[in-house]
Amino acid sequence: MENIKKKLSKSSIMFILLFIVIYAAILSAVSPNFMTAYNIGIIFKQMSFIGVAALGQTLVLIIAGIDLSIGSTACLGGIFFALLMTKTHINPMAAIVLVLIAGSMIGYINGVIITKLNLTPFIVTLAVSEISKGFVLVITKGSTIQGIQGRVLTLGQGMAGKIPVPIIIFLLLCLLLTYILKFTPLGRELFAIGGNAAAARLVGIRVKRKTRLVYLLSGVFAAFGGIMIACRYNSGQPTIGETWVMSSITAAVIGGTSMSGGVGSAVGTLAGALLMQLLNNSIVVLNVSQYWEQVMTGGVVLIAVVIDALRTIARNKS
Repeated sequence: MENIKKKLSKSSIMFILLFIVIYAAILSAVSPNFMTAYNIGIIFKQMSFIGVAALGQTLVLIIAGIDLSIGSTACLGGIFFALLMTKTHINPMAAIVLVLIAGSMIGYINGVIITKLNLTPFIVTLAVSEISKGFVLVITKGSTIQGIQGRVLTLGQGMAGKIPVPIIIFLLLCLLLTYILKFTPLGRELFAIGGNAAAARLVGIRVKRKTRLVYLLSGVFAAFGGIMIACRYNSGQPTIGETWVMSSITAAVIGGTSMSGGVGSAVGTLAGALLMQLLNNSIVVLNVSQYWEQVMTGGVVLIAVVIDALRTIARNKS
């Protein structure tokens, strides 16, 4: 069964990469603006911001959970970071640490409520998402917090040679998460919890503790994504993260992560995030009305869910 899961996950990633290559070739032939260095840079940068948050979602999905508070956590993290950087004289590294702690607290609250009261993750994280959005509006009154300055902007705007720093950060986080999931006891425990929580409990895995840890990490990833996007725009914007929930789930599921748990990978999420951003970018380069973006996103989500269902059926039959 484990080998079947790995084969299905690898085949999903290969299919996505093949589709990306073909779709990119078509876009290049149709629009001369697509294959420019500027446009490719935009695709990879935008992929990186959402992709960081999607890594946290991947962890949650692997244990058969879901985190609908990712977008609002990222937004609140970006706002908090912008406030610290513009209203205080705090060291940027200290500001980052404080924001990550705040993100971890939001995630941990999700985990505690879910595990202590045995509530559905969907309802809990949705409620926490609304609370976080409310705090954003209370703090900002709907206005952008501008004026972030200094070397910390490198997180969202910097270049290492010809490679944008956000891409490097995203790739490093992907490698770190891949190592954790493949080569550490924690990774094996998370897959076991997602595959069968009752059986995992019987073999001594502390399911509730690991669940709280995963939601905590999801909050950290989301908050860091919010910091990066705030550095990208030199400001904390109350609208940041509005589409991140759907994008993070879709990127993970398209990349082979199962919504029923027990299957997933950081590399798959990277491929899924790249595909999502490529589709969004194609609307711009082809001069299609932006109103179609939501239609396309919804369609991709539906396709992702159907693919996930078919993969689950295939695993169960094998």
